[in-house]
Amino acid sequence: MNNILVTGGASGLGLSITESLAKVQDNFIYFTFHKSVEKAKELEKTYAHVKGISCDFTSENDMSSLLLQMETMSLDVLVNNAITGLNIEYFHKENPDTFLENFKANILPVIKISQQAIKLFRKKKHGRIITILTSFLLENPPMGCSEYTASKAYLLSLAKSWAVENARFNICSNCISPSFMQTPLNAHTDERVVEQMKANHPLNKLLLPEEVAETLLYLTTCSSQINGINIPLTQV
Repeated sequence: MNNILVTGGASGLGLSITESLAKVQDNFIYFTFHKSVEKAKELEKTYAHVKGISCDFTSENDMSSLLLQMETMSLDVLVNNAITGLNIEYFHKENPDTFLENFKANILPVIKISQQAIKLFRKKKHGRIITILTSFLLENPPMGCSEYTASKAYLLSLAKSWAVENARFNICSNCISPSFMQTPLNAHTDERVVEQMKANHPLNKLLLPEEVAETLLYLTTCSSQINGINIPLTQV
């Protein structure tokens, strides 16, 4: 039985990840959610081996509760997927305080959760961390995404360190960098831009969340020799 924690697992890409993992009978899935209450209930009703945990990453009480609950999960896999939002603004117009707020909301929770997971994995002498990044790290990012891209770059650096520091404990840390997908996170994107991205793709279609989930499913069971890598899922 693989015990897996998926952060932000009831909406967007996270929903596809949770559903993909839950279809494997040998998996028990814990997933965090905040606003997607109805979808969380639906997941629990659909899959017997799925449990939702309400957690606002900006709440100290919620975060403390989650870290305590992790001690009872006997985790094998952590999926760092959650993001509280996507702020689009040119760098020179961005309030510097926004970067600090973003760090507290999107980076610090990942640090706390991953630290807790690594401590638990070290005791088990086994564990896997899979972190969702972005293809923006592999190419010139779109305008207005400096804050988002910088955050993902920070997580990539951390993920590489986790791989190096914990390999001797049979702990793997890998990343996936998907290209643009039509999810609630990108709901603000102009439809004309979306259509142009489709037209530029050799298959005339965008990457699907289900395709990312399929790659992630592989990383939950692959050889421990696969460690410290960042898998690009790009349009070309």
